[in-house]
Amino acid sequence: MKLDILAFGAHPDDVELGCSGTIAKEISFGKKVGVIDLTRGELGTRGSVEIRNAESAKASEILGISVRENLDMRDGFFVNDEAHQLKIIQMIRKYQPEIVLCNAIRDRHIDHGKGSKLVSDACFLSGLRRIETNLNGVNQEAWRPKVVYHYIQWENIEPDFVVDITGFDDKKEAAILAYSSQFYIENSNEPVTPIATKNFLESIHYRSRDFGRLVGVEYAEGFTVERYLAVNTLSDLK
Repeated sequence: MKLDILAFGAHPDDVELGCSGTIAKEISFGKKVGVIDLTRGELGTRGSVEIRNAESAKASEILGISVRENLDMRDGFFVNDEAHQLKIIQMIRKYQPEIVLCNAIRDRHIDHGKGSKLVSDACFLSGLRRIETNLNGVNQEAWRPKVVYHYIQWENIEPDFVVDITGFDDKKEAAILAYSSQFYIENSNEPVTPIATKNFLESIHYRSRDFGRLVGVEYAEGFTVERYLAVNTLSDLK
């Protein structure tokens, strides 16, 4: 299956927190979108792998994504080396996306910055035909996405551009709350973590409102890029 957009997250829920409003909007335009989680989030303080699997399936249904896979890398300990890059390359060549979305370039959780660089490097390497990959007994053709964009996570990184997600913020919130084991629930007996607070959930909503405010819309999500952005004419800018 060829996808228009392939979103990568170091952990289940990274994509939902960072760019699910944009994903929901693109799907509404008829785009095919997939998600690849690098790990199962098995080091998470709350919940379990089994619970996270069920939650990611529910979030995927809410967003209407076409496919979701997990590469079963080690939470906290995966590295940016040839073996891990080849796993990413296989997915890029399998789904041949035009656009790749991935983790923030730097963040509080070490996996986010690592995952960002791993995916970005693999996107370049995937376009080199002399790197041979095989999936399910079939040799894969080289494929390089046209663009790689990094969504914003815990840190307040200055975006290079924002996407208007007005009308899709409710769907984003529903997809996030599908991970009920990870986030704030009143009177929960689970340990309190930095993301399992009411303040954290409110901050996600506020960021969307604030990015929107700065560009004159209700809600927006921010992204960074590793190259110059280009437009055909000044009229393309809003």
